[in-house]
Amino acid sequence: MTALEVGFRHFDCAERYRNEEAVGDAMQASIKAGTVRREDLFVTTKLWNTNHRPERVKPAFEASRRRLQIDDIDCYLIHTPFAFQPGEEQDPRDEHGQVIYDSGVTLAETWQALERLVDEGQCKAIGLSDITLEKLREIVAVARIKPAAVQVESHPYLPEWELLEFCREQGIVLLAFAALGHGLDPKVLDDPVITSIARRVHKTPAQVALSWAVQRGTAFLTTSTKPRNIRENFDISTLPDDAMQEIRDSITTSVRFNTVVKTGVPGFIPRVR
Repeated sequence: MTALEVGFRHFDCAERYRNEEAVGDAMQASIKAGTVRREDLFVTTKLWNTNHRPERVKPAFEASRRRLQIDDIDCYLIHTPFAFQPGEEQDPRDEHGQVIYDSGVTLAETWQALERLVDEGQCKAIGLSDITLEKLREIVAVARIKPAAVQVESHPYLPEWELLEFCREQGIVLLAFAALGHGLDPKVLDDPVITSIARRVHKTPAQVALSWAVQRGTAFLTTSTKPRNIRENFDISTLPDDAMQEIRDSITTSVRFNTVVKTGVPGFIPRVR
């Protein structure tokens, strides 16, 4: 509710996050109160790994739509390019605790099922999440409907410049999650380059990192639950060109906090220093 009141209008959901019902309730309450209109909101949600087989895609989409309490979904993403064993267990494991993958479906086949959702009119745009540039190229090469967005971890310690350039060429939005590094070590917001710029421009390190994200041509996601931080994350302003260049040239730390691109299993892994 605070995010809506502050002015955020994009809400990122997923079957896996189990946040669709809560977001749906908040949206409906705000719409009924006259705070927002449905057409002012952009709602993204995601197809989980156990539903990659084409016959499971539409039922999964419809279930998300019901939980969100909306007639259509603005953007539907394949949560990861990994297919898991189909079924109701979101995290299927074998007797050794290893994820059970599904070799009976390709990412292209799942993509074609998403394209049919767009054809049917209740899904406005489709995309991918936790995707590598190599896999994204494969889908773009065979897609009848090109991805509208890709959602990947990206922040000053993981700028993904090559992926961003490809997205620019293809007219794809790069949507950055963990845009502030999720508070894990090494902390993006403690980086001396970021903190020095923050002092110069009279903004917080978080505001500097989010301004950088916007000015380089990405959209971003934040996950704060504190009203003060939510307001701070919305109150960003343009960084001077020299600050943008300094972030690109002077930050040498390179860290991926989430190993989902290797496994398909979401989760941020704290690093031992």
